[in-house]
This record gives sequence, structure tokens and C-alpha cells, in this order.
Amino acid sequence: MTAMGSLPCLTAMMLLAAGIAPAGAEIIPHQLPEPQMDIEMTLFQALAERKSSRSFSETGLSDQVLSDILWAAFGINRPESGRRTAPSAMDQQEIDIYVATESGLFLYDAAAGSLVPVLGEDIRAVTGMQPFVADAPVSLVFVADFDRMDDRMDEEAKVLFSAADTGYISQNVYLCCAALGLSTVARGAIDKAALAEAMDLRPGQRIILAQTIGYPGEEG
Repeated sequence: MTAMGSLPCLTAMMLLAAGIAPAGAEIIPHQLPEPQMDIEMTLFQALAERKSSRSFSETGLSDQVLSDILWAAFGINRPESGRRTAPSAMDQQEIDIYVATESGLFLYDAAAGSLVPVLGEDIRAVTGMQPFVADAPVSLVFVADFDRMDDRMDEEAKVLFSAADTGYISQNVYLCCAALGLSTVARGAIDKAALAEAMDLRPGQRIILAQTIGYPGEEG
């Protein structure tokens, strides 16, 4: 599969190292609006509303909604240090969020607040084994980059910490969806080998979890 797009400076170097674009290719990110910080629902109200739902409308999500969700998930909340909205073991920030939509696959760039094109193909159906994943507007795929983790960690430790870090991120998505009136469900039923091939991942990248997001369907 052919990769698309790239960013300047450090982000471009990271993307090239990840194999997302060939050297010299121009990567054109899709800039997201600033996340909303004035949503009135309190944390405890969001916790009360938090639930898993497998019924989704096919209505697409706006850039604003995507920005809110991705920032809540693992955005930068302390720009002076680059620290983020979810904990990360040893601040390794090894989890990347890929966004699968009808128009293609994108990588969330938290520093730039943008979506970087990865594939110009709709791979939503490959992100899970349940029928609804093919038509729900967005599926997030949480990928751990073991190559960014401390070399002193063995495989078992990398699996443990990346799974824990993904759990924090996924819960942030749940709470944001509750606050925005959206449906969501985290999913582990994935043909990871098929999805890794579709995403053209490196051996050091591991799919941990996926999470579908959309407006509630008739049963939601």
C-alpha cells in the first residue's frame, strides 16, 4: 500500500522513521481546530453517562468533534513540557493513535493538532470483527511503538506498560464521548495480523486495541 503525506522538522523525521512516507515525499497534514474547553458536563456526570455502545449512526464526525476526542484521548495539556492528557510509563509516549475513516487512515499528531494522511483507503472494516465497524464513521487504532520504549525493558514489560497506557487513553475517549453525546466501544476482537498489514506497520509496532466512535444509532 502506498503511504501519503508528511510534516516538517521533528514530526517529519518521526514519520519517516515510522515508514509512513518515503524520504523526500511531501506530507500535508489536515489541521484540526483547537479543542473546546468549555463543555459544561462535569467529570462526575460524564462518569455517570459512560458506557459501551455497539449501535452507531453513519453520520460523520466534524473536525471539531474529532479534535475534542483526540485531544482528550492523548493530546498535549502542558505545552511547556509536552506532557499529555493520559499517563505514560516513564513518559515514553509510545502509543500512537491512528484514525480510520471513510476517506482514509490518518495519524494523530498531538504536537501540531493535526491528522497526517497515512493511507488513502477505507480500512474501517479491517479494524475489527464486528459488522458495525465497517460503517461507523471513525475507528481509532491504538498502536504501541516498541522501538520508542526503553531498551532495558523486556518484551513482557513493554506489553504490560503499553496495554496500561492504552487503557488510560481509551477511558479518556469514553469520558469525552459521554460529554459530547457520542457512542463508543473499545474492541479487542481484531485480526491484528491483517490490520497490521493493511496499515503497513513495522515489526516494532504493535496493535493494542481499537475503539469505534459515532453518533448513537437507533439502538444506542
